[in-house]
Amino acid sequence: MEQSIIYTICGYIASLGLILGYLPQAIETIRTRNTDGIAMPTFLMMAVGAGAFVVQGLLHEPNIIWSMVLTNAVTCICSVIVFAIKMHNDHSRRK
Repeated sequence: MEQSIIYTICGYIASLGLILGYLPQAIETIRTRNTDGIAMPTFLMMAVGAGAFVVQGLLHEPNIIWSMVLTNAVTCICSVIVFAIKMHNDHSRRK
């Protein structure tokens, strides 16, 4: 098999694994709004890191790395949502 095909397949397998590993936790948090035990800095840094990987994938020359862009876009969006729910919950508890 050609190396670029293996590279692409590995990228999509990694994407699938990361999304399927991360998405259930994000969905559960969004559904229940329960953020007990969630570390705010973790989700903030995950959003920053995933956002940076989206930019890196888009700027990759000569071709965009779509597996990197799509995976990290999903991760970034979920991280921002969970972070926002966590911020809201923490702010509500202080009142």
